[in-house]
Amino acid sequence: MPKESQGHKQTDGKLRRSKAAGVVKKSTRELPIIGWREWVGLPDLGIKQIKAKVDTGARSSSLHAFDLHEFEKDGVKWVKFKIHPLQRKTKKTIQASAKILEYRTVRSSSGYAQLRPVILTNVQLLGVKWPVELTLANRDEMGFRMLLGREAFRRRFLVDAGTSFYAGRPKVKAKHKTQQNHKSVRSPSKTERS
Repeated sequence: MPKESQGHKQTDGKLRRSKAAGVVKKSTRELPIIGWREWVGLPDLGIKQIKAKVDTGARSSSLHAFDLHEFEKDGVKWVKFKIHPLQRKTKKTIQASAKILEYRTVRSSSGYAQLRPVILTNVQLLGVKWPVELTLANRDEMGFRMLLGREAFRRRFLVDAGTSFYAGRPKVKAKHKTQQNHKSVRSPSKTERS
């Protein structure tokens, strides 16, 4: 006999809301699983991969951005900005621009409120591409260059809080060692020193 509690009905191993509570399009069993850290793409911004923290405790998503400059294009507000896509590294910089959707006051985990521009851009993960609202903020001091909040993955993915990188890790380019690096260094003999 199926279990029922708080407007949910368990049938054939699939969790669905009852008619009284509203209709759910996908059962939770049909959603792909992602980890608490994932490498995602932001193709509209020219970012192939950026490590994101998948944060079920945060409602909105945020992207590390600096040197923000607002401008108008055909009567619409845009923002030009720079991104350091690699965590704890500032050598690689990507410049991007996007239409400003709105401005939003966001309260950080430390309780500090800040007015941030919000853009709409596509995120790519596990072969799925979908539009996400991102606030732009300087996250240099934060552990991750991007925070993927629950509104971004709600009804798209389930989060395994104990595992990372279900979508895999980027391939690291191997550094080629020259033959010089392989030569052994010897101390000069007594006759060579004299």
